[in-house]
Order: sequence, then structure tokens, then C-alpha cells
Amino acid sequence: MYKLFQFISKQRAFIMFVLLEVLSLWFFYSYNNYPNAVLFNTTNFYIAQALKTSNSIKAYSRLSEVNDTLALENQRLREALMRLQAAQLVQPKVNYKADSMVAARFQPVVAKVLDLSTNQFNNYITIDKGTADGLAPGMGVISSSGVVGKIKSCSQHLSIVISILHTEYTMSAKVRRNNEIGSVKWDGKNPELVEMTDVSRYKQVVVRDTIVTSDFNYVFPPDITIGYVTKVGVKKDMTFHDIQVRLATNFNSLSYVYVIKNKLEKELKELEEQPLNNVPSKK
Repeated sequence: MYKLFQFISKQRAFIMFVLLEVLSLWFFYSYNNYPNAVLFNTTNFYIAQALKTSNSIKAYSRLSEVNDTLALENQRLREALMRLQAAQLVQPKVNYKADSMVAARFQPVVAKVLDLSTNQFNNYITIDKGTADGLAPGMGVISSSGVVGKIKSCSQHLSIVISILHTEYTMSAKVRRNNEIGSVKWDGKNPELVEMTDVSRYKQVVVRDTIVTSDFNYVFPPDITIGYVTKVGVKKDMTFHDIQVRLATNFNSLSYVYVIKNKLEKELKELEEQPLNNVPSKK
């Protein structure tokens, strides 16, 4: 305390000067309208800027939480969309209505991407969900914009996904506009482009056609976007189109995916594995 008084005593002239300056400025701005308005506007401007910066920092710190919430909401919306699509008429002139269990057989599970590659011949993705979340090898994986791949292996809390950017991965696909069936496969070159094969040259396919998953698999729901046709041609002495497709999924910015659980997959496999000799023969 003695040192404090000693410091004030030594610096009393400077302290008095500062106090008088503050007092004079207060009188100046208090009793002059124009300087008062300028000070008020300037102060408000800098306070607003400070609050804006503070709010931006707070919002940025909550981005991860917001993204997780949006991903879960998208999961619920996608599940509802799949259920509605499966329940609608599959042919305009056929009175068909899907069984409620069949319509709701696909259930998406949201997962976060932990690691991925795009510059190898055979690319994989690591996600943060595993057997503890009900996942299993063979399940399809999609993004908010299109197909991603399918699960190769699972641990309790992690899974490895075979990316569609894998030279040994082929999937069934169709042209949305006319339902022409073919196969999609990556050639190991451009990570934005894949090739569609096995579509007859006598079937019409044009640039900008949308390529989607076909109805003939239990890994993916039908009509999930794969990509868009960018080039159509016919190789010499070939009976099929040479089709180039730009992928709908941007793997360079992939953060969240949806694993597709088919609740009827086990039942379907058991049915397909039943021996044919159980079928009664005609007499």
C-alpha cells in the first residue's frame, strides 16, 4: 500500500493531467451536439463490429454441432423419402401398392467421414460407425447428392467403405429417362468420371441424362443418383454404347454419408438360398 501511495505521489502531475483531459473531453462531447453525434455513431459502429466478430467466432465454434444436427435431420428426411418412393406406383397402368414392410425396408444411418482417398486405383473411405450401430459388410453407402460405395469391413465403431472409385467395383445402374439397364465402373483415371457399359447402341442415351441405381439389387434403393451423362459414343465393331458419366458425389468435399440398411436383406438371402428341390413338381 505504501508503494502505491509513493507511486501516486511521484506521478501526481501526470495523473492529474489525464484526469483533466478526460473531464474536458467529457464536457466537450456532452455540450456539443455535432461532436456528440459523431462520437455516438463511431462508438456504435465499432461496438457493432466487435459484436459481429464475437458472434462469428461463436457460430464457427458451433459448426460441428450444427453439421451433426443437419446430418441427422437429413437422415430422417431421406428415410421418409425412400418410404414414399417405394410406396408409389411403379407402373402408370398397374394397380400396385407396396407392402408397408417392403416400402420401409431401407433405413439410412448417418456417419462421419474420417478418412478417404481418391488418387489410388482402389480407393477406400473410413467412417465412424460400425457393428455397434448395426452396420455390416455389403451395406450401400450414399451421400446427400449420390452414390458413394458399399461397406467392405466393420469393427465395433468403424467401417471401411469400398468407394465407387475402385477399379474392381461394378454396380447395376439405369438411365432414369427410359429405364435402360447397364453397369457403372471406374476406369482408374479421373476421380470425377465413371463409365457406363452394357447399354445397347440401339437404345437412346443423350448427354445430360441422369444415371441412377437400378431396381435389381438389395444394396441400394432404386433411383439413387449416380451421375450425369457427359459423353455418348459407340466403339468400333461394338454393339454397346460408350457412355461417360460425371459423378454426382464430390469426393473432395465429402464429410457425411448415409449407410443404407436393408431390413429385408437377411430374409431375401435366406429365400434365395433355399434349394429348388423344395418346389413341388407338376404331375
